[in-house]
Amino acid sequence: MSHPLPVAVIGAGSFGQNHLRVLTEIPGVRLAGLFDANPARAAEMGAQFQCPVFPSLEEAAGAAQAAIVAVPTVFHAEVAGALLRRGLDVLIEKPIASSVEEARALIELASRHQRILQVGHLERYNPALLALRKEITLPLFFEIHRMSVFTPRSLDIDVVLDLMIHDLDIVLSAVGEPPEEIRASGIQILSGKVDIANVRLAFPGGCVANLTASRVSTDKVRKLRLFQPYQYFSVDYTRREGVVFEVDRQDRRIGFRQLDVQPGEPLRLEVEDFVQCVRERRTPMVDGEAACRALKVAHEILDKIEEHGHLVEQSVQAFEAKAVRESVPRSEPGSVGKREEPF
Repeated sequence: MSHPLPVAVIGAGSFGQNHLRVLTEIPGVRLAGLFDANPARAAEMGAQFQCPVFPSLEEAAGAAQAAIVAVPTVFHAEVAGALLRRGLDVLIEKPIASSVEEARALIELASRHQRILQVGHLERYNPALLALRKEITLPLFFEIHRMSVFTPRSLDIDVVLDLMIHDLDIVLSAVGEPPEEIRASGIQILSGKVDIANVRLAFPGGCVANLTASRVSTDKVRKLRLFQPYQYFSVDYTRREGVVFEVDRQDRRIGFRQLDVQPGEPLRLEVEDFVQCVRERRTPMVDGEAACRALKVAHEILDKIEEHGHLVEQSVQAFEAKAVRESVPRSEPGSVGKREEPF
C-alpha cells in the first residue's frame, strides 16, 4: 500500500475550510497542515482540523508533496507559482489567475517543473453534469442561469470571474472551440464591480449560448438547459439532478427520462481526482489550458461589458441633456425685456 499523500492547504477562508474538511475524509491522504496570512484564523482552523499551522508559505510547502491554493484570486499567480517552483503539484481554486498572462506563466511553470496543475472549476464534478457529459453529441443551444444571494465573499473580482466562469468552462468544454462572437452587458450594484451580467456567445459551428450570472439575487439558482438534435436537457446543479426530453426518430413520439446521476459531493470528487492525478501523473479533467481558455473568454466578456457601459453612459447623458433642454421654457416673440406681473 502506498504512503498517504501529504497535502497542504494555503488559505483558510470559506473555500479553504471546505478543502480542509474534505482532505480529512479521503483515504490515502494526510492533511500536512495549513498556512493563512491571518494567524488567528489559521490557529482556529488548525485546532478544528487538528493539523499543523505553518508560519510561512515556504514551511508549508516543505511539509507537503501537493497543495491546494484557496487564497484570493489576486494572489493565485504568486502563491501557486512559488509552490510549483518548489516542486509541488497544485490545485488552484478558480479562476486560475487574475490575467491570461499570469495563467500562461503558471502553465509554463508547471510544464517546466513537470508538476500537476489542476484548477477548481467545481461544477465539472457535479454528478448531474457528469451524467450530462455522457449524453452530449452536438450541442446547439445553451441557456444557463447562475444566481446567488449577495455575500461579501470574492468581491475582489467581477461576477463573470466569480460565478459565470464556471459556465464558460462548461460550455467551452462541451463545444470544443472558442466563440467567434461575444455580446455582453453588465452593471455594478453593490460591490463596485460588475454584479450581474448577461452574455451571448456564438460559435463557428452554429451553437449559441446565453448565460446570465448574478450575485445580487433573492434566490440561489443553478440551472442549465441544453438543446441538441432530437433532445432537450434540463439540469439543476443545486439539486444534482437532470431530465431529458427526446424525440423518437421513427414514430416522432416524445419521450421523457431522468439522467442517470450518481451520488457524490462535487468538491470531494474534485479533490479525489487531484489526488489520483498526482499519484498517476496524468492530466486533470480541468488542467491549466482549459482554465486559461475560460479565463480568456471571461476577460473578452468583461471588455464587451465595458464597451456596452460606455454606450449606456452616452445614452444616459444624451437623455439627461435633452430633458434639461425641454424643461427650459421658450421665450415668446416680442417678450424680450418684458416684466412679468406678480400674482
